[in-house]
Amino acid sequence: MRGVLTDSFGRRIDYLRLSVTDRCNLRCQYCLPEHHAGFAPAPDILTPDEIERVVRIFAAAGVSRVRLTGGEPLVRTDIIEIVERLARVPGLSDLSMSTNGVLLAPLARPLVRAGLRRVNISLDSLDAERFRSVTRFGRLDEARAGLDAALAAGLSPVKLNMVVARGLNEDEVDAFAALTQEAPLHVRFIELMPMGETGFFSKERWVPLAEIMAAAGPLEPLSDAERPVGHGPARYHRRPGARGSIGFISALSCGFCASCNRLRLTSSGLLVPCLDGEAGIDLRGPLRRGAGDAELRRLLEETVRANPREHAMAAKAEAAASNPRLMCSIGG
Repeated sequence: MRGVLTDSFGRRIDYLRLSVTDRCNLRCQYCLPEHHAGFAPAPDILTPDEIERVVRIFAAAGVSRVRLTGGEPLVRTDIIEIVERLARVPGLSDLSMSTNGVLLAPLARPLVRAGLRRVNISLDSLDAERFRSVTRFGRLDEARAGLDAALAAGLSPVKLNMVVARGLNEDEVDAFAALTQEAPLHVRFIELMPMGETGFFSKERWVPLAEIMAAAGPLEPLSDAERPVGHGPARYHRRPGARGSIGFISALSCGFCASCNRLRLTSSGLLVPCLDGEAGIDLRGPLRRGAGDAELRRLLEETVRANPREHAMAAKAEAAASNPRLMCSIGG
C-alpha cells in the first residue's frame, strides 16, 4: 500500500525535484559564476542504481511525480538509462525534465522512448547575441533546435522558463508571450530570486510580478481544468485566442509556500525540504554504507517534517543577501 507524506503544516508532499548533476554546459549570469569550478567530484554523484533505489523508496512513501534537473541533466552520458529506470518505478505517474535545451535536439526522441513525458526549457532571450551574453557560452540556434525537437518528439506540454531581470531581458517579455499565440507553448515568467553567490541579484535588477504581467498582456485567467499539466507554483493566464498559455512564478511578490508539495534531492544525495533552505539530510552516506529501506524512508519522513512554513527570500532580498547555495546544486 502506498503511503502519504504530509509535513507539519498539513501539506501533502508528493513531488521530487531530483538533480542528477550540478554540472552545466552554460554559465548563466544569475545562476553560476563565469569561471565556477566547484562542482561535486564524480565519485560523490549518485549512480543510476542509487537514484533508482531512492526513487522506489520515495514512490512507496507517497511521491508520485519526479522532475529530473541539474545543473544540466543532459550532460550526464547515462541520462537515457536513468530515465528508463525511473519510468518503470511503480507508483510514479509523471516523469519530466528541466533543461536548457542546448543538447536536447538529438536526445528528444530517445528520451521519449525511454519514458520521459514532458520538458521545461530554460530560455532567457530570443536574441542570439543577448542569449550568448546571458549564458556566456550558449548558442540560441542550438536551444531553439532543442525546443523544436521537443515539440516534434511529442513531449507535452513543452514549457519555456524565462527568468526576468531588469537590464538583462525585461524588454523581451512581450516577444516571449507572443510565442504562445500560434504554437502550443507554455511560457512561464519567473521572478529573479536571491539564490547563489553569483552577485547578480539586487533589488534594482528585480522586476516585480505586476510589471511582468502588464508587459505580457492582454491576459485572461485560466481555470484549473485549462492549465497545462504540471505540479508547480505557476499561476496561469493566456492571451485571448492563443494556443498556449502564460504562467507566472513569483517567489517574492506573491509567495507560493502555502501550496508547497515538493522536496529536492541534490546530485550528491542531500535531501532538502525547501529551495531556500540551507540545511538538508544526507542520503548518500546511508546508501553507501548499506542502510535498509526502512532507514532511508525514516530519513525521508524526517526531512518532510523539517519543511518550514515558508521561505525567507523576501527578507534576504530586502537585506541584499542571498542563499549561499548555488541554484545548480539544488535543481531549482
